[in-house]
Amino acid sequence: MTGDGYFGEWIAARYDEDEGGMFAPEVIEPTVDFLAGLAGDGPALEFGIGTGRIALPLAARGIPVHGIDLSRAMVERMRAKPGGHAIDVTIGDFATTRVERQFRLAYLVFNTINNLTTQAEQVACFRNAAAHLAPGGAFVIEVGVPPLRLVPPGQRFYTYNVSDTKWDIDEFDFATQQFYSHHFSVRDGQLVRNSIPFRYVWPAELDLMAQMAGMELTERWENWQREPFTAESRKHVSVWKLPEA
Repeated sequence: MTGDGYFGEWIAARYDEDEGGMFAPEVIEPTVDFLAGLAGDGPALEFGIGTGRIALPLAARGIPVHGIDLSRAMVERMRAKPGGHAIDVTIGDFATTRVERQFRLAYLVFNTINNLTTQAEQVACFRNAAAHLAPGGAFVIEVGVPPLRLVPPGQRFYTYNVSDTKWDIDEFDFATQQFYSHHFSVRDGQLVRNSIPFRYVWPAELDLMAQMAGMELTERWENWQREPFTAESRKHVSVWKLPEA
């Protein structure tokens, strides 16, 4: 993928507005609390730092944060925010881009692992995280559990977030684990569509990827508040660690 990928200026200009609920204090604070507890005094590495939704409040806790992101447009939005220029960012694909330092924590939130659309890329992401971690360091992923039970029998579409001005539809290929998120919205009286490809991934598959990278699962929760992960959970927050030296 070249340039800003699927997160160019058109998306970056609207991202914070479109994902507004994810910027609410009741979402941000437990996320940052969880990550800060693992990072200690840092440093921390965010894969897919975007507009700084998590990196900025984490850095405000005194934890040095470095980001990797493919989209210059998204990073420019972060730079325009208070504290944004104090965070170092490397432009590149977070599955393979290297930063020449070690971190106590690497993390990847809000389903961003699904932006890697092949299993090989997702495996490379785990190996890249492990390569950046100091001994005993942690890699954290927040991602949804594939909602295949919610797809009507005989169909491949799952519709959600329906309102008078917006509706979202996920289109699944069950044989390849590929899916497209189609987002439709009404803006200035016009119907706007944005479609982005993803690859869904199961928790057990992620654990195997971690094992291949030399890490082991140490925690899995339904959310950042550490509520138990169950068969009914719609997402999970998982922590894998490298062995101590």
